[in-house]
Amino acid sequence: MTSTAVVGGGIAGLVAARSAAIRGDDVTLVESSGGLGGRVSSVEVGGVRVDVGAESYASRGTQVSQLVAALGLVEVDPVEGGAWLQLADRAVPLPGMSVLGIPGSPLATDVRAVIGARAAWRAWADRVIPELHVGRETDLDRLVRRRMGDSVLEKLVRPVVDGVYGLDPADADAEALIPGINGALTATGSLSSAVLSLRGGAQAGAAVRGIRGGVHLLADALVDDLRARGVRLLKRTTVDGVRPDGDDWRVSGPAFDERFRHVVIATPGDAARDLLEASVGREIVEGWPDGRDSTVVVLVIDDDRLDDSPRGTGVLVADRVDGAATALTHSSAKWPWLREALPRGRHVLRLSYKDRVAIDVRRAVSDASRLSGVDLRPQDVVGHASRSWRQDVSRAYRGVSGRIDRLRLAVDELDGLSVVGAWVAGTGLAAVVRDAQRPPT
Repeated sequence: MTSTAVVGGGIAGLVAARSAAIRGDDVTLVESSGGLGGRVSSVEVGGVRVDVGAESYASRGTQVSQLVAALGLVEVDPVEGGAWLQLADRAVPLPGMSVLGIPGSPLATDVRAVIGARAAWRAWADRVIPELHVGRETDLDRLVRRRMGDSVLEKLVRPVVDGVYGLDPADADAEALIPGINGALTATGSLSSAVLSLRGGAQAGAAVRGIRGGVHLLADALVDDLRARGVRLLKRTTVDGVRPDGDDWRVSGPAFDERFRHVVIATPGDAARDLLEASVGREIVEGWPDGRDSTVVVLVIDDDRLDDSPRGTGVLVADRVDGAATALTHSSAKWPWLREALPRGRHVLRLSYKDRVAIDVRRAVSDASRLSGVDLRPQDVVGHASRSWRQDVSRAYRGVSGRIDRLRLAVDELDGLSVVGAWVAGTGLAAVVRDAQRPPT
């Protein structure tokens, strides 16, 4: 029986371990912390368990759906209605028929409500401006500004790209972030037509799914599945070395030292590159762009004025205020299963902040009031919790995709070594699960 070690117990590691066990390998999963699942995590607050990390996943592809079904979980869709944008002086619905804020119909009423009539006509001019750029456009900022103008970039694209991926559009690789955008632009002759081509009629915000009871159940179910398959799970076990040892690999740490035929490195990017350096060389792993920190605050609050979901499923902030929340998700409005689990008039709100920060209840309620349009009161909060996360630099950061390709080529040349995780696969569960199911080299 082939021995396989998976180093890292986030979702990528759990999925990779399951795939190896299904192939018949003798699998050991090693995780440095006391928990498994990584950013697929939950917190119990106000009498209900809710996601405090990933709370949805892209519906494109079938890998996550098939995994969810295989584990006995139930896939669900969010409610229709969509998200809003918070401008400096008002909140407006996020335009439909868009890709990362780029409108497919620049003169649509919902687009004009955000950027104004003059800017909408400037964006519409994209339809008649010849596409003279030769080759693959990698700068999302330049692409949107050139084709549709500053207002589309600043009021629509920036809040979505920053809020979802933590990227400045000037740092974003257009093709990596929106696969197929260059080909669609060439084929259709305009950016707005390219957006319509890529969307194929789907409404904004409709391309995600969740799990009844919360996405965190995916991690729980994977752990149960691994135990049932006989996978050895070692928590609070640090690994600081992965090195060739004859035809095998030696995985070692302060309290761990074993040989395996295959090793899957599934840690976050910084740790993974440290482990890979001895095998692929320093020049491939050094000088990587920094990731970012973020903080999620969950409020459970009693206020029936939220019953009508005044800001749909949530709000992205277009005009940022330093230190204030950058987004709000009305979780109990977005997910019917969660609303059904709560008493009448009780709601779950989720606030997102840049950096690793301490947010007290009054500050969180103040931000939630501003973004929900309801003057909420701290005394109505029945529970709150927060969690800070470190996120690796996105694969869509300009120049990173090429570096990842070179790193993976070097790893693939080494018999028995693999690397998985969001930092190489791309942001989101769909990308991570698909990548982690790859067979080893």
